[in-house]
Amino acid sequence: MEISRNAATAKGPAETFAGEVWVDPITRGLPPSQLNVAVVRFAPGARSAWHSHDGGQTLYVTEGHGLVQVRGQQIAELSPGDVVYAPDGEEHWHGATPDRFMT
Repeated sequence: MEISRNAATAKGPAETFAGEVWVDPITRGLPPSQLNVAVVRFAPGARSAWHSHDGGQTLYVTEGHGLVQVRGQQIAELSPGDVVYAPDGEEHWHGATPDRFMT
């Protein structure tokens, strides 16, 4: 058995997020894996900057209500249980609705 101790909760950096965002890392894969799993809590109205990921990104909404947008497309609403996959290189942002938290 192996028990890992994760780093303390960290505030999301201003160059990556707008508004109050808090990140709790869960795990990172060993190279060559690009796996990075974290719990990210967005305060109402907080969101990520436009970004993309090498290898894509999967989001799983565990609580609250959120928004996500692919560049050039309509904003979509998110609810608990929703899974979003942004493929490799697809520019997008995601965050909480103006009146609800989202994790």
